[in-house]
Amino acid sequence: MKIGYFGLNLGPFCQPEHMETLVRLMEDSGFESVWTGEHVVLMDPHEAPSPVPPETPFLDTIAALSFAAAHTQRLKLGSGIILLPQRNPVVLAKELAGIDVLSGGRLLFGVGVGYVPREFETLGIPYSERGARMSEHIEVIRTLWTEPSPSFEGRFTSFSGIQSHPHPVQKPHPPILVGGGSPPAYRRAVAQGNGWYGFFQDLDATAAALKALEEAADQVERPANLGPLEISVTPPGPVDADTAKRYEDLGVERLTLMRSFQDMSPRTDPEARDAVLKFIEDTATELKLA
Repeated sequence: MKIGYFGLNLGPFCQPEHMETLVRLMEDSGFESVWTGEHVVLMDPHEAPSPVPPETPFLDTIAALSFAAAHTQRLKLGSGIILLPQRNPVVLAKELAGIDVLSGGRLLFGVGVGYVPREFETLGIPYSERGARMSEHIEVIRTLWTEPSPSFEGRFTSFSGIQSHPHPVQKPHPPILVGGGSPPAYRRAVAQGNGWYGFFQDLDATAAALKALEEAADQVERPANLGPLEISVTPPGPVDADTAKRYEDLGVERLTLMRSFQDMSPRTDPEARDAVLKFIEDTATELKLA
């Protein structure tokens, strides 16, 4: 079982000295990976379905992963997740390739469609197009990362006669993990992803999602070059060794842990930082990571 932590770019870890302390502790403690969250903007005043108060700091994913890359040697660097329909895929392919190159091939590319309509409105992107943009953007990025003479003709992006170097270190490209718990997300994970990422899934929800992924595999074709679908899950809080084993028995290959939603809050004080650092130490001890 691979063990990661979700929350690299939130709260107190938007401060460089605290982020450095976090990633160095994780690497020394035997964690496999560290993951960002993403909301480019937050609704003010707070309203559902936006998940957190508007003053909650979310450091940009590219900036956070680049910083973490410079302060670690082995820790894998995951976007958990980038809201792909809100991004220009040509620019994003360049940014993420740079992270993979500068980290020596440690990028894990997690993507999702997003679920807050006003975020899309603010960015001038039709909410109704998010699924179509997601599917196309994945293929745009894959094309730019892998093709010797990249060209693409799509609904949202078209190009030919260009180059985008350097390509990522990982071949054929960094793993693409598709997040989401809807039927389209399951089908997209099967058809386009190296893995699926479920956020805040308890054991029952994870079992149901895995069954849904099996059903999706009967509905869409999975390209052979994608290999087996790797399953990553963020549980709703800490796990002990027995619970981690139960996830593993279901077929989960990576747990990306967090204490709870209390760590997705506006708090940036030392107490909030220290609570997370203790969680990292306690988890490493409980799961015998080092």
